Amino acid sequence: MYSKSIQDEEFGIVKLRRLANASSIKISMSQQGNLQATLPKLTPSRYVKKIIDSSRPELRKIIEKSGVKTYDSGMRIGKSHYIIIKPASTLRSIKKSPSIIIYKPKNLEIDSQEVQQEIRKKIISALQSEAKKYLPERLKILAMQNDFNYKRVRFSHAKTRWGSCSSSGTISLNIALMNLPFELIDYVLIHELCHTKEMNHSRHFWKLVSISDPDFMRHRREIKKYSPTI
Repeated sequence: MYSKSIQDEEFGIVKLRRLANASSIKISMSQQGNLQATLPKLTPSRYVKKIIDSSRPELRKIIEKSGVKTYDSGMRIGKSHYIIIKPASTLRSIKKSPSIIIYKPKNLEIDSQEVQQEIRKKIISALQSEAKKYLPERLKILAMQNDFNYKRVRFSHAKTRWGSCSSSGTISLNIALMNLPFELIDYVLIHELCHTKEMNHSRHFWKLVSISDPDFMRHRREIKKYSPTI
């Protein structure tokens, strides 16, 4: 049975399932779409936190495959928004920058499908607002600085891709980019700008990337720590 839960800054609520016959800690996805940890009955929760910290890349892959991410009060969204959960008689939400306020009735759990759908709806709206304000101007600056040309910018919230570039020069950017550090946003923008000259990942392509982003190898490793899934 579930005895309690812990809060993780990246993954949100992680439910703890303590079993007398459990011999080790195992982390998986629950049917509700959040991470759950099965552990021996007397194991302190701090050991779950240690395993989460050492297994983040693997856990991100589990979440990406499920297509679900659980949100909770206090989590930061993008560059300027935060989730706030307040009690109410009916489920509703408002985006009042910098807050995403979710009004939740007592009979609904935070990780329930209804509440998570309401939160995700406002998160998409918040990220769209931030992305439209920041990304086109930043892309324009990087293109001018590095002698690239593109036709137009589109926005998406694809589950697996940070961005793409069509053969016609249209660059599509995931609104979840606003959850990345600024230097990694630049890495993705430069990556897609380079595709306006090389529609592949050949040596010549990576040479173009290295000219505009000399630290691209580190950025390429770092971005694997994040997921575009909203």
